[in-house]
Amino acid sequence: MKECPVETIVQKISGKYKMLILHRLGTLGTKRFNELCRLFPQATPRTMTRQLRELEQDGLITRKIYSEIPPKVEYSLSEQGRSLYPILQQLGDWEAEQQESQSASHTPQSYLS
Repeated sequence: MKECPVETIVQKISGKYKMLILHRLGTLGTKRFNELCRLFPQATPRTMTRQLRELEQDGLITRKIYSEIPPKVEYSLSEQGRSLYPILQQLGDWEAEQQESQSASHTPQSYLS
């Protein structure tokens, strides 16, 4: 039996910071490990390493290692990750619309006017 594509992508992008990492790399471009850690100060380096490795294994980001001292590693969206980026933006737009309509429906209205 063929696996559901929605389940497959959810498995690839589920994780505490995966969608956020993908979005930041799409918005800000290539980043080094420490730059990514600064974008997510609440994440431990171990968690970031794990999330980045999984995204790389799933083909959503690329990792470029420079042979210099100190070692330099950069992360960027892969071609597959770049194709996913507009969908992440659409999810954000959808949520913004939901928040807007929710706040509009909870705005006190005067029924006496």
